[in-house]
Amino acid sequence: GVAENPMVKSVLDKTKHSVETMITTLDPGMIPYIKTGGELDIVVTSNKEVKVAAIRDAFQEVFGMAVVTGEAAQSNIAPQPVGYAAGLKGAQERIDSLRRTGVIHEKQPAVSVENFIEELLPEKWFDIGCLIIEDPVHGIHLEAFTQATPVPLQYVQQAKNLTPQDYSLRWSGLLVTVGEVLEKSILNVSRTDWHVVFTGMSRRQMIYSAAKALAGMYKQHLPPRTV
Repeated sequence: GVAENPMVKSVLDKTKHSVETMITTLDPGMIPYIKTGGELDIVVTSNKEVKVAAIRDAFQEVFGMAVVTGEAAQSNIAPQPVGYAAGLKGAQERIDSLRRTGVIHEKQPAVSVENFIEELLPEKWFDIGCLIIEDPVHGIHLEAFTQATPVPLQYVQQAKNLTPQDYSLRWSGLLVTVGEVLEKSILNVSRTDWHVVFTGMSRRQMIYSAAKALAGMYKQHLPPRTV
């Protein structure tokens, strides 16, 4: 019963906090391990570190503790989605496919990310990431979007030209992604993170910002926790 003593508990909490602070100062990479736990258990519909790590960081920042893991999932739409509707559909299908195949439980809260391109201004195209969270138990379904990254028109045209007119998934987008075109066209550019070359901001940072907003909205929608 000693630990129940408020004075002792305060000392224990402070000790725990100072140990965590010391560990995370020495090795910032330990933060996800220390913050993994608690009641929140989220599955990301991807095993790509850029998505999983960004979403984990965001949810642990907002909730203090959270278990966030990744599972690879198919979107069943064109590799380069075009338009908001296609981006949303791709993100949703990744969740649906994991539930359908039994990889995740029907009640498992899931977060999904899908990047798409959109012509926001005449002949000015942008790449945007759509993030959704689906929590069937609490009936929560929320969307957030990353900042828009400009894509020079010539690269969008190339992706369009490389997509056959009779491509079966043409309704949802293009066969070739702008990332693939950029990787071939510009030296030292990776198809997975070309954003940093154009804006100085990495895709992980963009996903993190949007995921933090998503986590904040999710927290507001959850019922108050009983202590």
